[in-house]
Amino acid sequence: MADSTEPRTAPPSTPADGSPVAGPAAPPDAYLQKRSLRRGSAGPLLLTGLGVAYVVSGDFSGWNNGLAQGGFGGLAIAAVLMGVMYTCLVFALAELASVLPTAGGGYGFARRALGTWGGFLTGTAILIEYVLAPAAISLFIGDYVESLGLFGLTSSWPVYLACFVVFIGIHLWGVGEALRFSLAVTAVAVAAVVVFACGALSDFHVGALDDIPVDPGAFGATSWLPFGVLGIWAAFPFGMWFFLGVEGVPLAAEETRDPARTLPKAMAAAMGILLLLALVTFVAATGARGSAAIQSVGDPLVQALQPRGEPTTVSRIVNYAGLAGLVASFFSLIFAGSRQLFALSRAGYLPRFLSLTSRRKAPYLALLVPGALGFALAAATGDGARMLNIAVFGATISYALMSLSHIVLRRREPRLPRPYRTPGGVLTSATAFVLACAALAATFLVDEQAAFIALGVYGVALAYFALYSRHRLVAAAPEEEFAALAAAEAELERD
Repeated sequence: MADSTEPRTAPPSTPADGSPVAGPAAPPDAYLQKRSLRRGSAGPLLLTGLGVAYVVSGDFSGWNNGLAQGGFGGLAIAAVLMGVMYTCLVFALAELASVLPTAGGGYGFARRALGTWGGFLTGTAILIEYVLAPAAISLFIGDYVESLGLFGLTSSWPVYLACFVVFIGIHLWGVGEALRFSLAVTAVAVAAVVVFACGALSDFHVGALDDIPVDPGAFGATSWLPFGVLGIWAAFPFGMWFFLGVEGVPLAAEETRDPARTLPKAMAAAMGILLLLALVTFVAATGARGSAAIQSVGDPLVQALQPRGEPTTVSRIVNYAGLAGLVASFFSLIFAGSRQLFALSRAGYLPRFLSLTSRRKAPYLALLVPGALGFALAAATGDGARMLNIAVFGATISYALMSLSHIVLRRREPRLPRPYRTPGGVLTSATAFVLACAALAATFLVDEQAAFIALGVYGVALAYFALYSRHRLVAAAPEEEFAALAAAEAELERD
């Protein structure tokens, strides 16, 4: 059902930039030709690598801070629940991506299911995640460069600038080249996790898992839950670090060969790899060094391999590979953010010039503008943890809305052709929805200020949409055409 506020019946007109506004006679050709991506550049292997690349940096750092919130038992339960949430979400998104294979990803799914407001809310939440996360990771890359003593550099703005310039430059070169680079770096990072596991498991001790002192005032506190039952909930955002970003694979739909078949397979494969990496990383690191020793360090895998604080050959390998993992995630998240911005701009939700593409079919302004913003935030604040917490807040909102979109489309359009169907149907997406809402609430337990900053950004974006862009949507954009088709079919059925 189309949103009642959508100006589908407004007479068409042509703005100064040549873009057609919403209306039955809006001419698509000239507008969309300037906003087209390179088709067929990605196959199953590159897409699987992209899904793992989004996330792999989380295996090297970040998740361990959940030990300080819930202890080993609390973080283990949180990681399992978040693993269930992401698995259910990926299965739901795989179905939606096979139905609506466009660059809009989550925005496109919500646009058809929840109308223009739902589409914009979802797309904005995804943008918050994919603009803030690379900014934070650039800071972590700087920390790694400094700790490794590379070229005598310190963690400072020249390093952050180099990250954005070099890796955005590769994206501008072309999507095929970018995804192949991402796959190569991701393979190095995954191999390093395997090397780490072999080294850490050789020194595994069960007694090291629950060595965090028990808080006697916490309800339900035990050696496995040293901060009580509430610690499980507080550890949710850190359990997400093992999987955060994998939902971005559908954003490559317009650049994929046979997306209706390829996307579901790649998403399932990526999720399977991430679940295995999460299990191995979490258990091996805590069992080798102890939960207390790694609960607050920036390089838990390296520290787990250095029980006496002295570097070893294996720890050096893992340390360098940690930098590779950060680069892989940074690089792939830039890709995801640019495609979400491209799709929202192409449809008129954001300024239309942001969706222009180059002769190599790269959305250059959708790469450069968020990159400039991310660099400015990194250089000005230097607070990577806060930016990641804001990104997590945006992510959880998008997860809830995308899961809801699957439920709505299953109920409202049961006969919609679905090349891939989610195992478990709406029960699967309902599980993801409930857990996403719980994770959203948990962000207030970890960093209340970050949550309110994200809400403030949301408020500004919604004001722009309500007062300006919702009256200037582009009917020719693929996501809008899908929604218009659904509305027309529904009207025919009523008649």
